[in-house]
Amino acid sequence: MLLLAVEPGTFWRYMSAAVSMVYIITVAAIIVTVIHQKRDPTKTSLWVLALAMLPVAGLVLYVFFGRNHRKEKLFGRKGVHDQEQMRGMSTDQLVQLHSNRATLSPKVADYASHITLLLNNNKALLTEYNEVELLHDGQQAFSSIIEELEAAQHSIHMLFYIVSADRIGNRIKHLLMDKARGGVHVRLIYDDVGSWHLPASFAADLRAAGAEVFPFMPVRMPALTSKANYRNHRKIVVVDGEVGYLGGMNIADRYIEGDSRLGPWIDTMLRLRGEAVHSLQAIFFTDWSFVAGRAIDNQLQYFPKLQPPGYLPMQIATSGPDSDWANIMQAYFYAITHAQSHIYIATPYFIPNESMLTALKTAALSGIDVRIMLPGRSDLRVVYWSSRSYVQELLEAGIKVYMLQHGFNHSKVMMVDSSCAFVGSANMDIRSFEDNFEVAAIIYDRRTTRQLEATFMQHMQRCVRIDTGEWSQRPIRITFIEAMARIISPLF
Repeated sequence: MLLLAVEPGTFWRYMSAAVSMVYIITVAAIIVTVIHQKRDPTKTSLWVLALAMLPVAGLVLYVFFGRNHRKEKLFGRKGVHDQEQMRGMSTDQLVQLHSNRATLSPKVADYASHITLLLNNNKALLTEYNEVELLHDGQQAFSSIIEELEAAQHSIHMLFYIVSADRIGNRIKHLLMDKARGGVHVRLIYDDVGSWHLPASFAADLRAAGAEVFPFMPVRMPALTSKANYRNHRKIVVVDGEVGYLGGMNIADRYIEGDSRLGPWIDTMLRLRGEAVHSLQAIFFTDWSFVAGRAIDNQLQYFPKLQPPGYLPMQIATSGPDSDWANIMQAYFYAITHAQSHIYIATPYFIPNESMLTALKTAALSGIDVRIMLPGRSDLRVVYWSSRSYVQELLEAGIKVYMLQHGFNHSKVMMVDSSCAFVGSANMDIRSFEDNFEVAAIIYDRRTTRQLEATFMQHMQRCVRIDTGEWSQRPIRITFIEAMARIISPLF
């Protein structure tokens, strides 16, 4: 009865005031939370400014992209049982590294501290008996993958950020359907945002054939608000628990045929045999438990006894918002700060945090030959302009910057001192280091590292080396665009 006595205009003024007050309190509470989370100061400042200066829009951006799930533990501890088992095994390896240094292989002894870092922050087991094949183009990589899929007898496990329903995507789909009908255990995870354009019929056809298919963190209202910004960017294939693949390629025709605007896509995948395949399998199992809500039964059957190939030590490291540490970023940082001769990096997106940027500049200033290969053109405009904004200070520190022409470099590789190499899904950017679920192989082998360096040098022939003087003469319009992109990019 009281509401009926209030004039309509007065009622709406009261409602508007109430909504404004709730909004102000909400934004103030979020600002306090952002500050209390003790993030990178740049990110914290940007979010505080966005929330304070962009009414409604700032709040919407924060809800979609700003929440820090590493602190909130949205993802919990995926695969707790597996992690406990890995923790025990990694503890045993730590004891062995520290107590038996005199008897370690030189390959392991030289990188004992680096190996210890990944055992401590990621429980990334050191595997010593492996075989690696480098696959440098999509035709080569997918021919190899398809050959292994066709030969599968027991299980096929695949995880990709992007799965496309194009020629290569449909070829793989029909192959998986045939294998599932033949009794092979086929499981596929695809990222729901990365595979945004994948038609529902793609997964439905696979399921109808007997395969198990799950999207990673589906983005649907109202769940969108907590899931849009944290994506599974890994690329993993494991066949029969004996052969594995990881690297930078997604399932899409452009990795084979190139792109009409960017030209051929350059990328790197690894084909693995040996103990490291079991590490990849364990990573897939952990992600599967998360998306399926249940563990895979009779897991031991997926870890067959392997005939040891040659001696090639490596660790398979992961990172993501389910970890307390930025594992892969820390591994990069350690390797960069302990380099003795040279560091070669190829990455499609270069948006480093302050720690990585300082590490690279410090290495160059101390006399290390640091070379970074970036694409001359990119598929992501904001990231492209933001990456360019770092070039001037890299050049000033003595870092050699190369921009690839006639194609798009999508490889994510780093080689250090011709003895240690990183290959995986993680870009040299804040998103890969802090937000996405990523995977990388850290290879402690001179032969493999030198092969990667030789390919890097070949690609350098297709690059333009950036001249400091010419770069500093860029028009102010260009430098302003770069500066704006650099300000915006950490928010996303």
